[in-house]
Amino acid sequence: MTAGTPTEDDTRKEAGGAVHAGAPAVSAVETACYTVPTESPEADGTLTWDTTTLVTVQVTAAGATGLGWTYGSPAVAEAVRSHLAAVVTGRSAWDVPAANEAMSRAVRNAGRPGVTAHAISAVDIALWDLKARLLGLPLVRLLGAARDDVPVYGSGGFTTYDDRRQDRQLRSWTEESGIPRVKIKIGESWGAREARDLKRISAARRSVGAAVALYVDANGGYGRKQAVRVARHLDAQGVTWFEEPVSSDDPAGLAQIRATVGPDVAAGEYGYTLPYFRHLLGAESVDCLQADVTRCGGVTVWLRAAALAEADGLEISGHCAPHLHAHVAAAVPNLRHLEWFHDHVRIENLLFTGALDPAGGTVRPGADGAPGHGMALRPDAERYRRR
Repeated sequence: MTAGTPTEDDTRKEAGGAVHAGAPAVSAVETACYTVPTESPEADGTLTWDTTTLVTVQVTAAGATGLGWTYGSPAVAEAVRSHLAAVVTGRSAWDVPAANEAMSRAVRNAGRPGVTAHAISAVDIALWDLKARLLGLPLVRLLGAARDDVPVYGSGGFTTYDDRRQDRQLRSWTEESGIPRVKIKIGESWGAREARDLKRISAARRSVGAAVALYVDANGGYGRKQAVRVARHLDAQGVTWFEEPVSSDDPAGLAQIRATVGPDVAAGEYGYTLPYFRHLLGAESVDCLQADVTRCGGVTVWLRAAALAEADGLEISGHCAPHLHAHVAAAVPNLRHLEWFHDHVRIENLLFTGALDPAGGTVRPGADGAPGHGMALRPDAERYRRR
């Protein structure tokens, strides 16, 4: 410990760590890692992968267990064990924002963004799930619902797909599930295959027809002027959502593109702290703010990011991890939609019970009355467990 580093007791004292009489206290924090192979190799504009790792956190109090998770490095589990478990253990299960603040203070020297932010997010989600289960409430009822239905959009369309595979996936969303909005990946090979991007966009429009909203995601693969050139084709194909045309670390570039192109510009999925969202909004970089509950600091911070967007007159969209976003998304008035991401939908159905049904283009979190977020690990999830 370096001089000036807050101790566990300091952190508890400063962030409301006292357990009030009769309040259930967190008694255990446990982690696990699961690695699930993809159906085939996948890629977006800037990354390729053939497996996805999910890290779970389970917190226990008064005989109930809350479950949270995040997608990322197995190092997230070590961050929970090394930096967060002792901070959370012994705290009141009612006071989740206090626990979130204590975790953020405890990792000052370890670094708040990145892996540690994933860890804080997973613990925070587990704590909210625990509180709702202790109270016997669906999480959306604990938070307070702003809506019953959460709109979703089908997301996938990886750059590794051939025309037939892309067409089949798009039609499965629109024709089989009735989802009226879909997204594909573009910006292939850091923008080096622009001609193929344009062909795939046109093919996607033919697959879904004129009535379906078509979105694209470049994952920051283009340069500024290249993104503007591509946007001319997006206009011609009726594309209304241009996600991360350039890196989300380039708010000025996003703002320039936003001021020039027709589709709405979206970014924010790599926001690890609340100030990041403030800077993105302050630069007028987006038409719709994205935030990821498994990265930004959990339910606690996601709600604050939504409030920042609302104060700017903007909507928010939940990025990936659809079953963790559904309840918090239903709790804000300025929601646009939730990403029904192919990989995460598949994984969450493999590993957990309680999956939601997106038929008709919406999900209804809490409709069955199940407490918390309603998800529980399947016994056969152990075959994917790595540690």
